[in-house]
Amino acid sequence: MPLMPLIDITPRVSPRLAVFPGDTAMSREVLLDIERGCNITLSTLRATVHLGAHVDAPSHYGKGGRTIEQQSLDLYVGPCQVIRVDVPKRHRIRPEDLRTEINAPRVLFATGTYSNPDQWDGDFAALSVELVDLLHARGVRLVGIDVPSVDLSDSKDLPAHHRLFQHDISIVEGVVLEGVAQGFYELIALPLALEGFDGSPVRAVLRGPIPDDATTA
Repeated sequence: MPLMPLIDITPRVSPRLAVFPGDTAMSREVLLDIERGCNITLSTLRATVHLGAHVDAPSHYGKGGRTIEQQSLDLYVGPCQVIRVDVPKRHRIRPEDLRTEINAPRVLFATGTYSNPDQWDGDFAALSVELVDLLHARGVRLVGIDVPSVDLSDSKDLPAHHRLFQHDISIVEGVVLEGVAQGFYELIALPLALEGFDGSPVRAVLRGPIPDDATTA
């Protein structure tokens, strides 16, 4: 049986990739360059760990939370449901905004409110605490979204983050879901084992679509 195709949902990482204002944008220092006569090419990368498609560790938003290398890897691999929502910018997605039931342990919300990862736009949509409570009630272990944060860009109290911390639901932010059909997939979005860190960039991909009855693991 042939493998199902992989769908890359990771924005291209380059110095152009936008980050939260005040955070560390990606930069590359080339220490050795084979094109200039060196025996190898060798680079240094400097950037925030909340870069492009990335996962938040609970320590990022909750006192005493696990750091990223302490997270169970099986959170980031397995059946996943992509749900498209038609919401305006700066809207917190509520349960009544959904037009389909949640039926997978990992859910990615496609809002379409952050169209260009290379251009900062703070008017993106986010999650409501009511939606987080619904995710918990449906047994969701991980939630993702196609914008830089599960909270609004100017939020200081971070209600969605804190309710996710309360329910121990993991977070993936900054994925690119343009053109991805609503439905069920396998998510693969493994973080690096960065000891003590509050998050990690990921190469997030979806495999599928998969049958509706393969969404329980």
